[in-house]
Parts: sequence; C-alpha cells; structure tokens
Amino acid sequence: MFRAVIFDFDGVITDSEALHLRAFNQVLAQYNIEIKEEVYYKEYLGFTDLDCFEIVVRQGGLGLDSEQIKNLIKQKNKIFKELAASEATIFDGAPEFLQMLRDNGIPMAICSGAVLEEIELILEQSGLVSFFEAIVSGDQVTKGKPDPEGFSLALKRLNEGGQNSIAANECVIIEDSHWGLEAGEAAGMHTVGITNTYDTGQLSMAEKIVAGLSELSIDDLQQLCA
Repeated sequence: MFRAVIFDFDGVITDSEALHLRAFNQVLAQYNIEIKEEVYYKEYLGFTDLDCFEIVVRQGGLGLDSEQIKNLIKQKNKIFKELAASEATIFDGAPEFLQMLRDNGIPMAICSGAVLEEIELILEQSGLVSFFEAIVSGDQVTKGKPDPEGFSLALKRLNEGGQNSIAANECVIIEDSHWGLEAGEAAGMHTVGITNTYDTGQLSMAEKIVAGLSELSIDDLQQLCA
C-alpha cells in the first residue's frame, strides 16, 4: 500500500545544485581551492556540507579542526542564502505534484543533505512549506546519504502522533542521485529517480525513472508499493 512520499530537496524540488557549488567555492577561495563542476557532480553532490568540507580539507591538507570546519559551514550557509534569495527556482511541475499528493491525503516529508535554514528559506519563498509534515536536513543526522539514517528519521517523524504507523515499504522516495537512491533502498523504501541532475544510466538502481515530477501519477506510486 502506498502511504507517503519523502523527497530529496536540491535537484528534486528546487534547481539549486549549482548555487551550492558556487557557495562552496566562494568559501574555499580563501584557501585557493576550487571544486570543479565535474568533480562536484561526480563525487560530492550527495553529501552533507560537513561531509563535503571534511573531504576537501583532508584532500587539501589544510589541517583544520572541527570548529574551523563548522565555521566554513556557517560561511557557506550565509553565502548560499544570499544566492538563493535571488536565484533559487522551483522545478516545473513540483507545486502541482505536491498539490496532487495533498488532494489524495498523502503525507510528505523532505530528507536532504542541505542545512535546515537553506531548505526553509526556499520553501518559504516559494510558498511550499505547508506541504511538508517533516523536514530532515543534513545538520540533523550523524551520517549523510548513502546511509539510510535520514530517510528513516523522516519516516519516524511522519509517524509521530499517528495511530496507524506508515511502514518503510509503504513509502516512496524521490531522488536525483545514486547516493540518495542507495539510502532510500537501504531504508527499505521504494525508489523513484528523477533525471534533473544525472542521466538515466546513473540512476539505474531506481525502481522507476522519470524526467520530471509531472510524469508521475498516483497510480504510478501505488503500483510501486503494490
């Protein structure tokens, strides 16, 4: 039975991956480090800010401690919010898809590697914040994707206060990266890949692949959970 949807955020709801890369690079410029676009999409995109900075710091031999890395995250968050305030956009079809789920009584959550403030800023700007009953951000988990912790936590929050708990196999996750699809599968959920960021070949582990949310129907989602 199909009973819930958990969305990744960047690359699924909002077209903001390029803004994250720009924010990372503005922070790293003080160390004369730049993450190339092809490297970011190949190696870093699915990570939390903490995971990303820790890898760059280690590979760059910067010798920064945990407090200094936390400061880098704060700098990146500030820059991203400035960029998002004027440049973040919502993917075509996303509001209509969310409304379709609401009209059918389907609870929705977000599980993202982004910082909570970044997610809330874009949701509030776009008027979509009321659609989601739970948001799990990268700063709320100890392990980012492909670990299933975030998806499991999102489902736990959806179930808080409910009398009929939603099981993992009654939930569909929608992701734009293989890291997210691996996390959803590991959490025992059904998976949809959306080709906003990567092509079909890189999302081949998904149970269903679409080019946009407008291609998904309630029947599609019900069939995944049948």
